[in-house]
Order: sequence, then C-alpha cells, then structure tokens
Amino acid sequence: MAKQRMEKDLQELQQLISKHFEKRKQDDSELAELEVRIEKRKEERAEQLRVRLEREKQRQEREKEERVRRDADEEARLKLISDQKENAMANMKMTGMTRERKSRAGGKQTVREIKKKILADRRKPLNIDHLVCDKLKEKAKELYSWAATLEEERFDFEVTCDGQKYHISLCRQRIQDYQTKFGKGAATKKAVKLK
Repeated sequence: MAKQRMEKDLQELQQLISKHFEKRKQDDSELAELEVRIEKRKEERAEQLRVRLEREKQRQEREKEERVRRDADEEARLKLISDQKENAMANMKMTGMTRERKSRAGGKQTVREIKKKILADRRKPLNIDHLVCDKLKEKAKELYSWAATLEEERFDFEVTCDGQKYHISLCRQRIQDYQTKFGKGAATKKAVKLK
C-alpha cells in the first residue's frame, strides 16, 4: 500500500511538474509575444513621434513663410497707401491749379474734374498713426457708421432712381398711346379711308 501510495504521489508530482513546465512554457511564449508587441508599439510610437515632429516643423515653416508674406504684404500695402496719399495730394494740388487756370480762362469744368472735386471734398483724411488701441476701435466704429450712412444714401438714391425710371417708362407709354390714337396713327387711318 505504501508502495502504491508512493507511486501515486510520484505520478501526481510528475503531472504537477509537467503542468508547471507547460504553464511556464506558455508564460514564456506569452512574455515573448508581449515583448514583441512592446517593441512594435515602441517603433510605432517612435514613427508617430517622428511624423508629428515633421508635421510640426512643416507647420512652423508654413507659419514663418506666412508671417514673412504678411509682413511683405503689409509693407506693400503701407507703401501703396503712402503712394496714394502722395498722388492724392498731387492731384489735389493739380486740381487746384487747373481750377485756377479754368477760373482765369472762364472755361467750364469737365465731369471728371467735378467728380474729383466732389471726392476730394467728401474724402476725410485718415490720420491714425498716433492713435492707441481704444482710439483705433472708436475710429473704426466711426468709419463703419459713416460707411453705413453712405450705403443707406446709395440705397435711397437707387430706389428713387428706379421709381423715376418707372415713371418715365409710363409717361413714354402714354405718349406712344396718344400718338397712335391722335397723331400719326389717326393720319394714316384717314389716308387709308380716302383711298
């Protein structure tokens, strides 16, 4: 009995040992797979980080180029504005000189000169170099309200003009109706009756 018991215990021990080694082999294979996955994930993260850094670098380059372009555009715009101011001043001086010549000569002003004079009277000088942020905001609001007023006036003029055009077309239609009824149309009808 003791021998059978020892054999039974030995078999159980061998089974436990074999199960332990199978379990250890399984754990080793899982550990190896886990290490492979960790290495893969590290490589993927390194690749993602490289791509992210590359994109960030490209974005910074684009921003830098955009900044340089904006600065160049701003310089060009400021130069254009200063050129326009100089041209406007020269035109105003020239317009004043031609006005004096014409007033001396007694000639009439052309439509273009009249438009230039009206625009020069309407155009407000924009001196904002010395203004701070709050004053610039106030100036922008003032200019916006002035532009809105001009837009309202333009709309009113357009509506008035459309009404006048409609009235003119009605008057022309009436004139044509009267002419056909009493004028040319009546004379041609009499001529047809005489024949």
